[in-house]
Amino acid sequence: MREQYAVSERRVCGLLSMAVSSYRYQSNQDDDELCQRLVQLAREKPRFGYRRLQVLLRRGGEVANHKRVYRVYREAGLCLRRKKRKHCVRAGAPLRQYTAANQEWALDFAHDVLAAGRTIRVLSVVDAFTRECLALEVDTSFASRRVTRVLEEIVVGRGKPQSIRCDNGPELTSRHFLAWCLEQQIELVHIQPGKPTQNAQVESFHGKLREECLRVSWFQNLFDARRKIGDWRRDYNEQRPHSSLGYRTPSEFAKWAEKASYGKDADYVRLENAVGVSHFPTAAATTG
Repeated sequence: MREQYAVSERRVCGLLSMAVSSYRYQSNQDDDELCQRLVQLAREKPRFGYRRLQVLLRRGGEVANHKRVYRVYREAGLCLRRKKRKHCVRAGAPLRQYTAANQEWALDFAHDVLAAGRTIRVLSVVDAFTRECLALEVDTSFASRRVTRVLEEIVVGRGKPQSIRCDNGPELTSRHFLAWCLEQQIELVHIQPGKPTQNAQVESFHGKLREECLRVSWFQNLFDARRKIGDWRRDYNEQRPHSSLGYRTPSEFAKWAEKASYGKDADYVRLENAVGVSHFPTAAATTG
């Protein structure tokens, strides 16, 4: 600024609100010894920051202000490079209006512990329309292949869904799971991270599972947990009244919905037959 505008040193310092003595100050302190000691400690502890290195300096009998240590630490190029955590970005997928079974299945995991203190995981699969619990698989860990194996067992007896809604866990975002959904032609709907309400059906189900089973049961081992949780699943599907289903059980509601859909189809068929319309090919009439 002095060279550009040809003004005095005192004038420039006044404009910058800086004391002239601070501008003229030159440090006479030699930091070579401190720098060498910091470099030596950083080689021994490469993941230590300047604060931990300062503690090691004090243990070695060298007293240095933390600001001085930080300045020499930066000048020596010892700053650690920290990678920013990559956050998963998902577009919001609002809940849909369901009108039939197998339109969408909801997947999620619940957790509990055994009597010995070992953690167990419970894979829940819920039909979003009928609220039926299609599976409650219990184990200490789940790989993506185990998840697809459970889904394949359900598909054999029930048919495959149009879509699957789940969170962003490693089992549900692996290449194997994505390839399986693509092979089965099932739409995969991942909710946004940190927004479990976008998978409200299974979250509501987990609230009932925790209140009525996990918190009131004592699991001696893994086999005992599978037995008790399996018994609760059968009771939930066949005995427990569900308020959102008109206090019918999920199994009763599924049968009622199936009959209702067949009734609509039957009325449509009767209407077609009344007007003499047929969508089935007929053999050509032969002339004698």
